Amino acid sequence: MSGDLPEYYFRVRENGAAVFRVDTGNRQRRIDMDQIAFANIRNGEIRPQGNRELSQGDLDEIRSWMAARRDILAARDLDDIRRAIDHLNLTAQWAQSKAEPDELEAITDELLLAMHDLRSVLVRKKADRLQEQSDG
Repeated sequence: MSGDLPEYYFRVRENGAAVFRVDTGNRQRRIDMDQIAFANIRNGEIRPQGNRELSQGDLDEIRSWMAARRDILAARDLDDIRRAIDHLNLTAQWAQSKAEPDELEAITDELLLAMHDLRSVLVRKKADRLQEQSDG
């Protein structure tokens, strides 16, 4: 294991992370991780663990991680959408060239409703953007 471990470790949770300070400066040369806080990326809250007071350095590092994490999640969201577009194209190809009638019957209504819902949202959002452009 590398001797250049980071000072902090973030155990990712659904809404943020548990934040640990990494310590390798003990006599046994073990890695100790001391939980110092919880970070919530949804609301920006940083809660110290127990009666601990976080230093400005702790807070800066946690806030920096939170910003980077938000960027990662946003990039993943866009990647997921691009994958969905690919899946829609593959689904169209499957429906046109490979699907059996009973397979189409099993998914057609559900897929049409989902596509109608998506189209309605996209059209409304596009109209809102066009309206903002013409107002601005």
